[in-house]
Amino acid sequence: MTADTPEIRTVTVERDLPFAPEKIWRALTQPHLIEEWLMKTDFRPSVGEAFTFTAQWGAVEGTVLAIEPERSISYSWNAMGLESVVTWTLTPTAGGTRLRMEQAGFKTGQDQAYHGAAAGWPRFFDGLEQVLARLD
Repeated sequence: MTADTPEIRTVTVERDLPFAPEKIWRALTQPHLIEEWLMKTDFRPSVGEAFTFTAQWGAVEGTVLAIEPERSISYSWNAMGLESVVTWTLTPTAGGTRLRMEQAGFKTGQDQAYHGAAAGWPRFFDGLEQVLARLD
C-alpha cells in the first residue's frame, strides 16, 4: 500500500473495480460526483486549472497537471505544509477497471500527513465505490 525512501514517501491504493473506465472517470472528474466521495470542490478537468477541495478540517489547493481521458489524471495536492501530487491511473480489465491512486511527496517530518493519507485514501475508495454503484 505504501512505498518509502529516506527522503520522500508515497501512499498507493489499488483496487479492481467492476465498473467501466468511463464510469470511473466521471466520478473522478465531475465536481458534483467528487463531492459525494471526496470533498466539496470547484474541480475542472483541464490541464493548468486551479481548484480547491474543502472539508471541515480545512482545504486542499491543487492544479491539474496532466490528463489522458479515461486513462489517467494527476494534480497537485497542497495542504497544511504538504506539497504532493496525486495520480489516478485506470487500466481496463476483463471484469472492469484496475484503479490505482498514488499520492507522492511526503517528506521527512510529515508523518501525520503521511499516516492520515494512508488511512484516509482507502476510505475515500470505499465512498467512490458507493457512488459508482449508484451511477447509471
